[in-house]
Amino acid sequence: MEMIIKNTSINYVFYENKSKESLVFLHGWGQNIEMMMGLAKPFVKKYNVLILDLPGFGSSAEPDNVWSIYDYAEMLDLVLKELKIKNPILIGHSFGGKISLCYAIKYNPKKIVLLASPFKKKIKKETFKVKVYKFIKKIPGLNKLENFVKKHVGSTDYKNASEKMRKILVNHVNLDLTSELSKIKCPTLLIWGTNDEAVPIEDGQELEKLINNAGLVVYEGCTHYAYLERLDQTIKVLNSFIGSDKK
Repeated sequence: MEMIIKNTSINYVFYENKSKESLVFLHGWGQNIEMMMGLAKPFVKKYNVLILDLPGFGSSAEPDNVWSIYDYAEMLDLVLKELKIKNPILIGHSFGGKISLCYAIKYNPKKIVLLASPFKKKIKKETFKVKVYKFIKKIPGLNKLENFVKKHVGSTDYKNASEKMRKILVNHVNLDLTSELSKIKCPTLLIWGTNDEAVPIEDGQELEKLINNAGLVVYEGCTHYAYLERLDQTIKVLNSFIGSDKK
């Protein structure tokens, strides 16, 4: 299905069951609905389930300008209002998790689940290629190669993105939410793999301390895609978390 929000065509799948609980699944950077489908499908008969192609990915259009992560959160709020979804439970992986954090800071979800979600500016050690790029910028006559080198220096995500999406990625990577996290009041579940090289387990442990009502589930030996590597376990953990307030 498709709707236009903030002048942007958004592709989504909505399983409506007239349930009091609505689950919203948000994928990571460079991914699409399919990456969340395996996790979402077990819940479609019991709950209302919404899965989005985030703008710029899958079959959704790119935003009409350079969005911040808070713009993505606003987009999500408008989508939920259009579908008459109130008090959702958000389940977000990586980039989708950061959107969930921004949404929880600004709006009022019932609960959020963060699957290896970044929340602060990532500090990387300079690689040899980055040092070459900085060297080239300084040398007269070589600086004409700057754009070429930039495309070959950045991450795969950066290299594969359009110019607009690259700017959005830079906004995403540079946004530090640390000082805002105390505003999150809803129950928060964190799921992390100990071998996550994209967002290390130490970030998950820090995030657990920064959010008032948060709990961390650790998957030993799993990567940035821990939720998929132990899909059955993740489904069980989600089932427990979603129903934890029922007597």
